[in-house]
Amino acid sequence: MQRRSFLTKAAAGAGVGVVAAPALAQALPTIQWRLASSFPKTLDTIFGAADTFTRRVALLTGGRFQIRVFAGGEIVPGLQVMDAVQAGTVEMGHTASYYYYGKDASFSFDTAMPFGLTSRQQTAWFDQGGGRELMREFFRGYGIVNFLGGNTGTQMGGWYRKPVKTLDDVKGLKIRIAGLAGRVMERMGAVPQQIAGADVYPALEKGTIDAAEWVGPYDDEKLGLAKVAPYYYTPGWWEAGPQLSFYVNIKEWEKLPKQYKAAIEAASYEAHVVMQAEYDAKNPAALARLLKAGAKLNYFSKPIMDAAYRFSNQVMEKEASKNAKFNKIYVPWKRFRQDQNMWASVSEAQMQNYLISSGRK
Repeated sequence: MQRRSFLTKAAAGAGVGVVAAPALAQALPTIQWRLASSFPKTLDTIFGAADTFTRRVALLTGGRFQIRVFAGGEIVPGLQVMDAVQAGTVEMGHTASYYYYGKDASFSFDTAMPFGLTSRQQTAWFDQGGGRELMREFFRGYGIVNFLGGNTGTQMGGWYRKPVKTLDDVKGLKIRIAGLAGRVMERMGAVPQQIAGADVYPALEKGTIDAAEWVGPYDDEKLGLAKVAPYYYTPGWWEAGPQLSFYVNIKEWEKLPKQYKAAIEAASYEAHVVMQAEYDAKNPAALARLLKAGAKLNYFSKPIMDAAYRFSNQVMEKEASKNAKFNKIYVPWKRFRQDQNMWASVSEAQMQNYLISSGRK
């Protein structure tokens, strides 16, 4: 009898839950937002992170929180997404924070620093290493709340019209490159250009630039860069693990019910993981196709890498000496990078190097 009585009460409780859930949903507001992306729809993996994000937000809120995605140029140009979110022109954005390093070099930490963190290390820094707290404090000054928005993994070193074998070949080179890496390239004698993704191919084709870095084989193939600049270099020392970010206007964020805030947090994590997985899965086959079509794969020479490393450290140290906001992030970030590289040298790097060398035998 006691067991039957307990089951009856449990069933009644379950029935209350079934009734209460729709009632709770009905109490939540219907909200429609706009999200401006920095990327064109043709780049389905990097642009697609915003679609992954918005679909999950809608599902988690029973369809009551709808966010419409607009590609770069549809509302604002790709490099003006942050300004649009800050001004409230749109409620959200999806972009790479280092596009805005001209406003403050500190933005670069949210994406990638020259010779910086790998994808996993960047996520670890943001999620567990104090990065989120440091960057949230910084972004608050711009009226923005930032969230993880994907990672491409270590990028390639770009496409060049002519071989780049020595430091002399870098001098005078007009190259599309973003973030603090542009300052490093300047010290190496190059002429950096910041150009949105959709405009890279036309600039190379017209000869406005001599070289361009974008992401990696899968996206580079879609942009057709090999057709106008066949020399493909690696590694992209300026982007060991570049992170994308979702921006939310802070005033709009503070208006949201806590359930909707939780949906944004959860959806951003999913989009972040999915983007990295897609690039890891798609890049090998894309690289094989590019090489078969005539792309010429090259490695940056040691003198070029050594110079880039030396100048990168100089650029960061100089910025830290004059920019208090930058220095506040740089000091713990640099310590985290050192610890991570030490750990990788005795763990993952050893295994990866062995597997690579064994596979070549």
